[in-house]
Amino acid sequence: MTRTTTAKGTSARVRTIAALLAGTMLAGAPAAALAQDATPAPAPAETPAPAPVVQAPQVIQSVTVSGAQRLEPDTIRSYVQLRPGQVYTQALADQALKDLYATELFSEVQIRNDAGVVVIEVKENPVINRVILEGNKRLKNDKIQPEIKLAPRQIFTRSKVRADVARIIELYKRQGRFAASVEPKMVMLDQNRVDVVFEINEGPKSKVRQINIIGNEKFDDGELKGEMVTKEARFYRFFSSGTSYDPDRLAFDQQKLRQFYLTQGYADFRVVSAVAELTPDKKDFIITYVVEEGDRYKFGDVKVESQLREFDGDRVAQRLPMKAGDWYNAKLVEDTVEQLQESVGTFGYAFADVRPEFRRSKDDLTMSITYVLNEAPRVYVEQVQVNGNTLTQDKVIRREFRLAEGDAFNSLQVKRSTNRIKSLGYFQEKFEVEQKPGSAPDRIILEANVEEKPTGELQLSAGFSSLESFILQASIQQRNFRGRGQTLGASVNYSRYSKSAEISFTEPYVFDRNISAGGDIYRRDYNSFNFVNDDRNTLYEQTTTGLQGRVGVPLTEYMTAVGRYTLNYDEVGLDENRFFTLDSTGNLTCNPLLAGRYLCDALGKRTSSILGASVIYDTLDNRARPTRGRQIVANGDFAGLGGSVKYARARLNAAEYWPVLGSFIFSVKAEGGVIKSLQNRAGPGVDDIRLTDRFYLGEPQIRGFDIRGVGPRVLRIPYIDEDSNPATPPTLSTDRKQFTDDPLGGKYYYLAHAELEIPLGSGARELGIRPSIFADVGSLFGIKEPITLDRPNGEFIPTRNESGMPLFNQIDMASVVNGVCTASATSVVTNPVNPMPPSCLTSANNIAIGTQIPAFKEVFLGDTWKPRVSIGIGVNWNSPFGPFRIDFAHVLKKYEGDDTKRFTFNVGTQF
Repeated sequence: MTRTTTAKGTSARVRTIAALLAGTMLAGAPAAALAQDATPAPAPAETPAPAPVVQAPQVIQSVTVSGAQRLEPDTIRSYVQLRPGQVYTQALADQALKDLYATELFSEVQIRNDAGVVVIEVKENPVINRVILEGNKRLKNDKIQPEIKLAPRQIFTRSKVRADVARIIELYKRQGRFAASVEPKMVMLDQNRVDVVFEINEGPKSKVRQINIIGNEKFDDGELKGEMVTKEARFYRFFSSGTSYDPDRLAFDQQKLRQFYLTQGYADFRVVSAVAELTPDKKDFIITYVVEEGDRYKFGDVKVESQLREFDGDRVAQRLPMKAGDWYNAKLVEDTVEQLQESVGTFGYAFADVRPEFRRSKDDLTMSITYVLNEAPRVYVEQVQVNGNTLTQDKVIRREFRLAEGDAFNSLQVKRSTNRIKSLGYFQEKFEVEQKPGSAPDRIILEANVEEKPTGELQLSAGFSSLESFILQASIQQRNFRGRGQTLGASVNYSRYSKSAEISFTEPYVFDRNISAGGDIYRRDYNSFNFVNDDRNTLYEQTTTGLQGRVGVPLTEYMTAVGRYTLNYDEVGLDENRFFTLDSTGNLTCNPLLAGRYLCDALGKRTSSILGASVIYDTLDNRARPTRGRQIVANGDFAGLGGSVKYARARLNAAEYWPVLGSFIFSVKAEGGVIKSLQNRAGPGVDDIRLTDRFYLGEPQIRGFDIRGVGPRVLRIPYIDEDSNPATPPTLSTDRKQFTDDPLGGKYYYLAHAELEIPLGSGARELGIRPSIFADVGSLFGIKEPITLDRPNGEFIPTRNESGMPLFNQIDMASVVNGVCTASATSVVTNPVNPMPPSCLTSANNIAIGTQIPAFKEVFLGDTWKPRVSIGIGVNWNSPFGPFRIDFAHVLKKYEGDDTKRFTFNVGTQF
């Protein structure tokens, strides 16, 4: 290919570097470059050969350099051993050529000797002006350029070109593109400069077309392929990265096959060969495994030999999971060694060595095992080093170490330190405390090489509720404020009928002591509502203003106690113009016909003074994203230390995580609560626990249901008169949108979740995509049934009270003519005698007076302990713009009155 460019008015010739490499002289044959003084003519065949002429040795008179542009002649002369006064020899000239080519500064070199005048003629290698990558789409420039040696302002050399071509091809092979090719070219510029162009043909991604397994008799191909990470390319695996060929993955699959057979008792299994053949078109690979299964073994005698006095070998052996006669399982042996090490470590034997000794019997095909518990030589921590933290202070990381300088080394404590540092959430997930040799054989250095990640988090979530329409939530939190490990956060929630704002602060180590302290200040407004036809109207308003302070103290390595004090001021009110009427004494009171008895009972102002405590047991390996461990939280609250509310409340939460089926993560969570009143509010339909103090259940606690969508509630259902015939009784509406839905909460609840996180290929893992399937079960119940109303003919709020006093100040008397409403001026009436038609009655003080309430029926539903059940799928994604969660849920079991919701999502960002 020929390319012509113009630089400063001159044309430059484009040459392929491959042709350049082939057409120029190489340093390996320097003698070919020597120019002789004369070229002898061929002698006639008849002429006898002359006698050899012995030339007198020539002494070098001078050494001159020609052709140099950038380099000084003295610099070039310094590279060779030719000096004036020396005797010029062919060997000396050859060595000079080799020395000059070895500098990689010259593309051509010639040495001439003219009676002692030595001339070194050189052609310098050009200077690189630019390095250009063309055709690379899958691998961007920022991935290739750091891997190649050529760079602007460097000297162009052939060896660097060859190395860079090989390196680029290797990069594409790692991406599974074995058909990739690279053609280097250069564009000649003036002043001995060049542009180097790598023309890249990426080619298709090489897939695994077929996997063949030869020699397997006990297990079929499909079962063995299921154990492998590499998968055959199929149309339904277009999201999987396991269909591309990777040599490292091929070696890993051999280990997976061996592990599988060892767990099935085939202790002699081996992979004889694993060959990957590239198809002629370089598009696909065919992988062939040749295996030998061998015989299947059972466990023989299983013993424990202990040199530790606290451990009796026979007693420990009785508790081992494997028994003689069971099929041999190598994974079970590994797990047993780990469990024994952890058990021995809890007794203070940090250096105990648990070593299994195997005795294989070919006669009866048994594998006998003896676990030997030895005390290993003691090693001590010489130094704890922390590297890589640019924002986080050293002490924040060091205080999570369970070992300090001078302590006896303990692998369990090192693992615990790793998990505690991971649980901070300040660093990348792939973190391990490294162990390095110290200054002596009994010394070790622990090194924490951290890589910080953003700890600020801006969360934005949105949802759609059939009751509250669009819901927005926003929060900002810094979990490593000023690099001190402090947490500072603020959140705001907004919807059509609820609003809240909160500010919180937590100091995990007060005065650098292992005591945490924190506080919250918040304001929460919640508006209930009802429906008139298809329009929603605010029903009651609940406002809570409060603060909380808390202090935490560790009890053990895994257990913490937290004490807290909460002070709340609650106001629950209704729109007096809409829901209040005058009583017999002339005072405005809540009218149950308008609001419902349960809502009228909740009205008022109250103060709650709550003293609480929690005990937390936590062995999770990572609090942000746990994969193994357990967490149990017991909460108790007592309201009555002052204030107007008195109750006792208890809650229990538990969760456990463990890996299953390889890299799947299975988790089970359960929680429950109970609240008991410490004051008597006995009365018809009145529960001892106020409406605002009860538990509520729905989104997000149980997916598939709306906010407060589970549990006891009162539905006010309107009657519909479809034909306007007085002889036909009205019927109840079936349109849920026309119901007044008032959740009443409950005094008891339980909730359980089961979730399986599904691993994806390496590509999806790099994107942070973690799908899961889940099942939720729960219920809310246990309140006294409220008094409900049934008014099939509606209800009219009278214009007079029981004493006959008028309940209005202004009325349009002239608006009634022969029982028909007409428009006229307003006049003042002090003592009306005749009743007015309801449609003509108004009041300047109370719009409810003289109002006809549509026919309705209240029903009490949902108060049952029986479980609600939902299942679904969810996806967590650490997207470029922040964490994203989406859930689709399907309700399998619900009860009348429950409000369901199929789809939810939330999204956030980090900084």
